[in-house]
Amino acid sequence: MQENSTPTPTAGVSAWWRGLSVTLALILILGCATAISMFEQLQAQIHHAEKRLSDIPQIQFVSVMSGEEGKAEILVTFSPKLKSMQVQRLTQLRENSEQSLHLWALSKDEAPILLGVLTSRYATQQLEVEPKALEGATQLGLSVESRDKGPIDGKPRQPWLFKGWWVQKAI
Repeated sequence: MQENSTPTPTAGVSAWWRGLSVTLALILILGCATAISMFEQLQAQIHHAEKRLSDIPQIQFVSVMSGEEGKAEILVTFSPKLKSMQVQRLTQLRENSEQSLHLWALSKDEAPILLGVLTSRYATQQLEVEPKALEGATQLGLSVESRDKGPIDGKPRQPWLFKGWWVQKAI
């Protein structure tokens, strides 16, 4: 019997190629899982940012109130969504202990509507105001009233201390 000196090829894949293909498959699976995870995290961050943005009050109305001299005294902003009016004193105006400041919505055809009483001596105060109370208003007015007596029949007793146009802000 004669021996064949040529080696016979093995019928299969070498262990090195099998190891390489398994490693590459694992890398591909891990890469896909990472990409999906990152995509989900990005979606969650976008959703969170959208929610925070929608929760920010959107100031839609503004008024700068001034006295006879024309100097800005009071800044009023309003967010109808939150029903929140912010009244900021721009000067050191302070009422005495027997007086209070009353904020009014003014229109041409109707009687003034009382929006609230500024009881705080802080520079900024929040008032809860229904948007319906401001329908038709063209100006805001501020009067100083006696703490004990206050307005009569829904009208201020004293003349307007400050007035300002009620303007809808462009969004």
